[in-house]
Amino acid sequence: MDEYHKNLLVEPSMQPLHAPNEASKQPSALEGCRSSGVDKPIGCFHAAIQELIVIDDILSALVGIDGRYISIRRVHGKDDTVSFQVDASMDLALQESAKRIFPLCESYILISQFVESRSEFKSGLVNHAFAAALRTLLLDYQAMVAQLEHQFRLGKLSVQGLWFYCQPMLGAMQALTVVIKKASASNFIGSAVLNLLQSQAKAMAGDHVVRSLLEKMSQSASQAYLVILERWVYEGVIDDPYGEFFIAENKSLQKESLTQDYYTKYWQQRYSLKDDIPSFLANAAETILTTGKYLNVMRECGHCIQVPVAENTKLTMVGSNHRYLECIKAAYDFSSGELLNLIKDKYDLKGKLMSIKHYLLLDQGDFLVHFMDIAREELMKKPDEISVEKLQSLLDLALRSTAAVADPYHEDLTCCVEKTTLLKRLIELKDLQISQIIGNDDLEEPLSITGLETFSLSFKVQWPLSLVISRKALTKYQLIFRCLFHCKYVNRQLGAAWQLHQGLRRLDKQGIAISVSSLLCRNMLKFINSLLHYLTFEVLEPNWHVMDSRLQTAKSIDEVLQHHDFFLDKCLRECLLLSPVLLKKLETMKSICLQYAAAAQWLVTYSIDAPKTDSPELDKYNKLKLRTRSQTQKVTADNATVIESILKFERKFSAELQSLGPILSSSSRAEPYLTHLAQWLLGVGSD
Repeated sequence: MDEYHKNLLVEPSMQPLHAPNEASKQPSALEGCRSSGVDKPIGCFHAAIQELIVIDDILSALVGIDGRYISIRRVHGKDDTVSFQVDASMDLALQESAKRIFPLCESYILISQFVESRSEFKSGLVNHAFAAALRTLLLDYQAMVAQLEHQFRLGKLSVQGLWFYCQPMLGAMQALTVVIKKASASNFIGSAVLNLLQSQAKAMAGDHVVRSLLEKMSQSASQAYLVILERWVYEGVIDDPYGEFFIAENKSLQKESLTQDYYTKYWQQRYSLKDDIPSFLANAAETILTTGKYLNVMRECGHCIQVPVAENTKLTMVGSNHRYLECIKAAYDFSSGELLNLIKDKYDLKGKLMSIKHYLLLDQGDFLVHFMDIAREELMKKPDEISVEKLQSLLDLALRSTAAVADPYHEDLTCCVEKTTLLKRLIELKDLQISQIIGNDDLEEPLSITGLETFSLSFKVQWPLSLVISRKALTKYQLIFRCLFHCKYVNRQLGAAWQLHQGLRRLDKQGIAISVSSLLCRNMLKFINSLLHYLTFEVLEPNWHVMDSRLQTAKSIDEVLQHHDFFLDKCLRECLLLSPVLLKKLETMKSICLQYAAAAQWLVTYSIDAPKTDSPELDKYNKLKLRTRSQTQKVTADNATVIESILKFERKFSAELQSLGPILSSSSRAEPYLTHLAQWLLGVGSD
């Protein structure tokens, strides 16, 4: 296209039209035709007069007005259509010339209808902006038609000349017609309109003028969209009255759910991406979503922070040179750094996590020893009979009486008593990746369940730390705590039994029963100590240090969440909490240990005759004296019963320990960490 036609397309009002071969007297002939009436078919007129009439009718049709011999028929519906009817008696050459211009007339009519319909409020801001850009184009188009009509009045326009001047506008108008037909048929709004304009511009890559026009339309329409985007990435606010933005807000999800609902999806679903994302923002969509989420968290904390932005870096000013991507990246870096500093510094995330480690992961166990001593009577009750308030007061007393009082967050520690066993609670949490399935019989609640199996600790966590230490994260901490707490309890019970044996040994009252029982008690202690060593020094401590180092280098709160969740899931898996078969086996072995510790008093339920002594303590143990090997022929029936009971515990414990070996060996192929556990536990019975 030459420069003349380009200028005509852009600013037709500035271009005079010249058609040197037209007769200057044509308009007067047309006036004579008009005075003769409109009832006559156009074929009754001379060919020159017909041409004048056709030009006049086409000029009217170009702006959507019926002529005398060219009429417009509009069909409204889902797909608006426009057809043109001409007088059948019209000269065939003139008919063909007119038909070439009819597509331009149709485009004008359809675009005008689209502009009117999309100027309503319900159409959305993008459609408003698109309609405004189309209206500006139609004004230029109408100015072109007015110039053509002026030249016609001067007698300087023929049908061929009319086609010549209309032809440059035809391609652009038809391309826009394709866009508005698709937009109208699917009732597009927002990003769908922008994507349609951009895809159509790419399709017209071979026509530079049409493509430039469509790109300008796309830029004009996107200005309204960028205003919404700008508020989101600079302020964390969605100002989207017509639902056009590609980020959806779920107002039913409140931040309080983070501390109440294990299954809450607040962080994932409070703000989420829709399906319709503008193609020019597709690669940055996740960054845009995250940027606004970070700003929104700070706003929820009462920090009305705004990304600093210069006038020349506003999103609505960046044009089509892709600088908007740099602006979005800068906004993300700022919001990410500010939120991370806020949570780390002002809300002391590390200090809170360390406090949780002290109490829920039993990093500092001095308070626990004191608590177990003073709360033993209450914890021995059934879960329904336990007073949580009493346990809380005893816990507070234990905390104030130990080094834990120096912890600034010790007052946030609370007690809770679950209603189910640890194994059943794990199965209830459907999102945990349980590796093995066990039967329903294994999930039945034992009748003897007490607070020792169901007691747990919890923590009070406020926003925004609840993003990291959510109800879900705390539940996982509690699962680990319940496992450790019960192991600690078993260890204390076996330790008490061991002290009983040592007391008898010190008084030189060793007998066969004591020897057998002492060996069994030592093996059980070795087992539970090995298990505790594995859980604490092989699993929790190494994984905690890895997480801590990663948190120090994290660049965003999402990275913090990822590292923290990874730590908890890894600890749950390596603590065997996601392996019900292994956990069930260990629970059985701990139960045998507890039964044995409770039955250790059977060792001193029989006595022999012994002379009185001056020492009450020595006299006491003389009465409880066990017979030596030289007296085995005189072993009483009671002594034999005690020996048999001890051997029964030993057989059960050894059988369970031996059956644990194949399970650990087979599972360690898929889970290498079980090799360490096997090394610790399977050496118990080697003595």
